[in-house]
Amino acid sequence: MEKLTLTERPTWREKAEELGFTFADMHGEPYWDETSAYRFTLREIEDDLEDPATELHEMCRAAVAEIVQSEDLMTRLGVPHAHWDLVAESWQRGDPEIYGRFDFAYDGQGPAKLLEYNADTPTSLYESASFQWLWLEDQIAAGVLREGDDQFNGIHEALVERFRALFAPGTDLHFAAAADSPEDYGTVETMAWAAREADLGAHYSDLEKLGISTDGQFIDSEDRVIGTLFKLYPWEDLLRDDYADHLRTAGCLMLEPAWKAVLSNKGLLPVLWRMFEGHPNLLPAFFEDEVAEALAGRGSGPEAFQRASDVFAQGHVSKPIFSREGASVRIFEQGKLLESAPDAGYEEHPRVVQAYQPLPIFEGFRPVVGAWMVGASCAGIGMREDRARITQDLSRFKPHFIRD
Repeated sequence: MEKLTLTERPTWREKAEELGFTFADMHGEPYWDETSAYRFTLREIEDDLEDPATELHEMCRAAVAEIVQSEDLMTRLGVPHAHWDLVAESWQRGDPEIYGRFDFAYDGQGPAKLLEYNADTPTSLYESASFQWLWLEDQIAAGVLREGDDQFNGIHEALVERFRALFAPGTDLHFAAAADSPEDYGTVETMAWAAREADLGAHYSDLEKLGISTDGQFIDSEDRVIGTLFKLYPWEDLLRDDYADHLRTAGCLMLEPAWKAVLSNKGLLPVLWRMFEGHPNLLPAFFEDEVAEALAGRGSGPEAFQRASDVFAQGHVSKPIFSREGASVRIFEQGKLLESAPDAGYEEHPRVVQAYQPLPIFEGFRPVVGAWMVGASCAGIGMREDRARITQDLSRFKPHFIRD
């Protein structure tokens, strides 16, 4: 794994505008950045990222089976008691999932370490699946990259096959996102594009324009009944919304399914460590209230924490169970606050602590590898980098390629 400086495509911004990639620059700063790119070997991709992501996905499914049977864990993960049955029944029915994104710390040397699982509403899908593939093709054609260079990116094709496997041709699907978020719209339109290629109907609606019919069904702004809804709206918010009272009776298949509420949650991290302690792709993690005294030097804590005490003595990260784009995350090194996120919007939530895995540094930037899951398989990666230790909403997206 290395970072290489490359010539930009001279008209990439015009292409972005033409394709509707309206958030390639945000707030006067580049979001998409192709002045350099990350190179991987095929072994690094297959052995260190693709295979571990696929294994972690199976581990996460095993964790769901444990969590939905545990009142303690459902409480710890903040699932409202009124909707425990909704979440558990969604899992027991086998309601299908479409996608998710594991975020890894990886430097090309040791095992990739799981930082978190964005299992419900991950964005950066369009730039991962589409725009970086266009970059690869253009740069090969221009001679900036070599013939034979490749990219770990079968995301669009995997989405098409996933939709085709789940729904009969002609089935109507609805896709909803916040009206004022170009990035969210880009994500759902990428999904809808794949659905259309799978011979499905794909209808977009702003989230705030969805409604409830007189007989309790979900309807769109044109009063069409919604049978299947992909909503880019977090389950932790939806389960506290008035619409949640209709979820069990509306006859609407939700994508992602309700059981993803226990995966799109930092509380998953200590559950995984309990179940798979010592796994090479996991970092030790605990619910903060279970180890707070030990972290403060007042006691030794649970036995599992004692086994990880040397690692935690070096550093740890404190994360709210609900958080997006690094908000309210704090990093401690040898007991002292090293860095905190400027966005503190999730301070009211319970927290987990995770052993600190410093990100590698390439030319002053710290990259995170996002490994995209479609169904049960890892289909590609996207790279984000930042000068800060905490990846945030404006962290840059970087393309990647494979060359042995």
